[in-house]
Amino acid sequence: MKYCLPIFLFILFSCKEKSKEPTTAAQPPFWSDIQHFKKQDSSSFPPKNAILFIGSSSFTMWKGLQDSFPGYPVINRGFGGSTLIDQIHYQHDIIFPYQPKQIVIYCGENDLASSDSVTPAMVFQRFKVLFSGIRAKLPDVPVAFISLKPSPSRRHLFDKMKTANFLIRDYLATQTNAEFINLHSKMLNEAGQPIPDIFLEDSLHMNAKGYAIWKKEIQPYLLK
Repeated sequence: MKYCLPIFLFILFSCKEKSKEPTTAAQPPFWSDIQHFKKQDSSSFPPKNAILFIGSSSFTMWKGLQDSFPGYPVINRGFGGSTLIDQIHYQHDIIFPYQPKQIVIYCGENDLASSDSVTPAMVFQRFKVLFSGIRAKLPDVPVAFISLKPSPSRRHLFDKMKTANFLIRDYLATQTNAEFINLHSKMLNEAGQPIPDIFLEDSLHMNAKGYAIWKKEIQPYLLK
């Protein structure tokens, strides 16, 4: 990895969390997901100048992502359970080989859910490391970050989510070719509560109604 060593050490020791799958010296977290992507690429490498979606399970489970955006070439490299730390770790595998014309990110929710010790400021710092890594290699490629969604099963994290969203939003407002897509508020009802029928039974992942909201809000930000 090619980002700043002091920042890396801060991430590694201050923001460390439990992984979602067993880790060995030979197989780091999510290694199998990355190998799956590489196997796909070996059979049919995606075209350059596509829109790259990276992040966690909200993208992994969006099976109709390409169909949702007809006329937009997209690549889905979300892997479920991942955090911003994982996006940073695998950036040279899931971002740069594709030479995308735009990058859309949804990640950070799992960071907060991984441990009570993870703060919104930590999520923000992790995002900045990822964003800086992208900018170092792809200085002119537009980046859009989707706000952390109000999953009912993570209601106890809503205040932290809102703070993390505000920090990232305000930071991106100072950057060029960067957008913050506010989906959090679009997934709440008039009482300010999560709309119940847009989520699956796990109250964490979305159903077709939830993804319809995402499609409507995301599409205006995509590049033709």
